[in-house]
Amino acid sequence: MSSTHRTAAGTAAEPSRRRVLGGIATTAVAVVGWNTVSQTWATAAEAAGNSDVVPVPGLVGTLETTPGVVDSFANDFGHLFDGAPSKPWAVLRPGGTNDIVKIVDYARTNNIKIAVNGQGGTGDDIESHSVYGQARVPGGISIDAKGMSKIISIGSDTAVVEAGVTWGQLTDATLKVGKTPPALPDYLYISIGGTISIGGIGGTVQKYGLLCDTVQSIDIVTGDGKLVTASATQRTELFNAALSGGGQVGIIVRATVKLIPAPKRAVIFSLFYSTVEQYLADSEKVLADGRFQVHAGEMLRTPDNSGWRYKLEVGATYNTTPPNRTRLLCDLKDVRADAVIEDVSFRDYMFRLDAYEAYLKEGGHWYTPKPWLSMFLPASKTKAFMKLVEQELDANSLGGGFLLFYPFYTSKIKRPLAMMPNESVVYLFDLLRFPNPGEPDIQGMIDQNRRLYDIAVASGAKRYLVGSIPMTGADWQKHFGNRWSGFVNAKRRFDPNNIFTPGQGFFA
Repeated sequence: MSSTHRTAAGTAAEPSRRRVLGGIATTAVAVVGWNTVSQTWATAAEAAGNSDVVPVPGLVGTLETTPGVVDSFANDFGHLFDGAPSKPWAVLRPGGTNDIVKIVDYARTNNIKIAVNGQGGTGDDIESHSVYGQARVPGGISIDAKGMSKIISIGSDTAVVEAGVTWGQLTDATLKVGKTPPALPDYLYISIGGTISIGGIGGTVQKYGLLCDTVQSIDIVTGDGKLVTASATQRTELFNAALSGGGQVGIIVRATVKLIPAPKRAVIFSLFYSTVEQYLADSEKVLADGRFQVHAGEMLRTPDNSGWRYKLEVGATYNTTPPNRTRLLCDLKDVRADAVIEDVSFRDYMFRLDAYEAYLKEGGHWYTPKPWLSMFLPASKTKAFMKLVEQELDANSLGGGFLLFYPFYTSKIKRPLAMMPNESVVYLFDLLRFPNPGEPDIQGMIDQNRRLYDIAVASGAKRYLVGSIPMTGADWQKHFGNRWSGFVNAKRRFDPNNIFTPGQGFFA
């Protein structure tokens, strides 16, 4: 991958301090096309009389190539692939869907890679929330999802949104009319398009499946530059390949997401277990009887930091009459003595990570490299694996982070490329490391990820597409198993020039 970027100097006057194409008139120093021989952007002077330069189509938005802009799109939340080797050649700030259609067609014609960059986060910390370079597009075009961030409509049971809308934006908008998406991620400041492209998971997965399972239809620009609508009944192959397919068959520009009535409040129970056996028993008990509307959990350090314990985090939602707490807990293990029980507004629970984000930023953990490990474990092998994990990990393995760990039914997962173990109950294992600044051996953590991944896969586990695990083409083929050939066929059909989202590494 090239780390060089040939540019011409910008003029001093605004707005041409940015190198732009499209909505702002070009000047003598603006790039106006792609040189197919040198594989660089060309200025007007360089393009004059040069048949090797293919002009960029007229855009409502802008195509920017200044170093400051492309540098900001060379990084992601994981900070494991930051810097020059990950730089795009240009960043598209789309002025509408037609800009994406044009630029995809242009990229296909000129063999330029292209990928959407979710640009999630809060405050000034806006960046791709991939953690292992999944959204990077070295030498290609990065599409700023913030240019697709309109909520189109909110109806009685669906919302229509552009792909760059965050789950937080949608949640706040729908709560105003008494609605909510049925499935939400824990961290809400990430784009809807990016999340459904890799699946998306949260504490209601046991009832509603992955976030992508709540999507009724998508508008998507395929690799031949066509804008089409796909759903479970219309262009089914495209729909199934786009949702949980890692951005391989098109650019999702709009989604229709299911809505349900929003409760006003929730009673949240944090129940603590000293052994994994006790935790597994109660987790699967409440999963089976469905007494809670929210069901999550984690493995965490003991209060004296001497070892590990487990927390079952479950929630009962309501509008006016609070649930009977004694009845909800009566047949669980003896966990009530140190249980933490909170009655909170539904919105406060959905946005519960806001305070934790501030804590991680204050301590510097937010900005460290993040070698995450995200998998789905078959329930029958989970106890043995977690016993191993208890020995493998220590407090430094987490830093300021956490290890999410809770069960759900695979029958709730509808999209075929969201690969699951071949059992009816599986556990999310989501090691979200936020290493202590200046201390950790990041490469050692990545090596540990790969070692634990191999052990888990040997017992029937599947990885989740987020996370930091070095993978080969053979690894991906094994991951997708009997769905690999169908995925390959969809890739060939909808992205025949192989231009989309190279950072995933599926078809490298």
